[in-house]
Amino acid sequence: MKNSIVSVLCAAVVFAACSSVNQVSYLQDTESDYHPIRTEQLALRLAPGDEVSIVVTCKDPTLTSLFNLPYISQMIGSNSQTSSSGQRMSGYLIDSEGFIDFPVAGKIKIAGHTREEVSEIVKNVLQDRNLVKDPVVTVEYMNLGVSVMGEVARPGRFALGQDGLTVLDALAMAGDLTITGKRENVKVVREENGERKVYVLDLTRAEDVFRSPAFYVRQNDLVYVEPNRMRARQSTVNGNNVLSASFWVSIASLTATITALVASLVR
Repeated sequence: MKNSIVSVLCAAVVFAACSSVNQVSYLQDTESDYHPIRTEQLALRLAPGDEVSIVVTCKDPTLTSLFNLPYISQMIGSNSQTSSSGQRMSGYLIDSEGFIDFPVAGKIKIAGHTREEVSEIVKNVLQDRNLVKDPVVTVEYMNLGVSVMGEVARPGRFALGQDGLTVLDALAMAGDLTITGKRENVKVVREENGERKVYVLDLTRAEDVFRSPAFYVRQNDLVYVEPNRMRARQSTVNGNNVLSASFWVSIASLTATITALVASLVR
């Protein structure tokens, strides 16, 4: 009888260990019989409220100064003792109708376009109006970002400085999921055409991640990692916080009950 109990307990421990590995490992279906999934890299498309820097360079530095915004001073730090002055490039904030007000050239619509497309649009405007000959236009993102919350090491808002960043990149910037983060139910909240949409990704399945419309993150996306059951139990058990006396009394009572049950079975 005693040997049977020990065998059952060992089997339970092994099962629990295997379950834990399956719940923690990413992209588990790539280990065998995996067929590569093609994912087309998507460039970010600018929207009203986005801010970009646009720099024009050409052979004549005098003309260049007409089209480039000046640098502005900014304070770095949270209080007067630690703050210091620095400089940042002025940017163009896209208005509600998708336009920016460009020096000399006037209103230019750039919402809905990628960074490369905006570069070509501005370049063509300057050349078509005979303002600059053979200009080089460089466009950079300024205020674009993605927020990561929940069971990650460093939750916060992170800058999107380039195209093609994935949800895995966003989670990496947040320090990866904690061990108590639920890999099978990562949510990406996104605004599309004035509506909020929620995409759910199972990080344990490569096909589910790579085929998701939320695989490539966009500006203002919110990535949320749900806590698993163990983490939820740590925060509250029957309404009792883990730091409360009633919680530990309950644990002691449960332990005593299990011990008495095992002892009676052994006898």
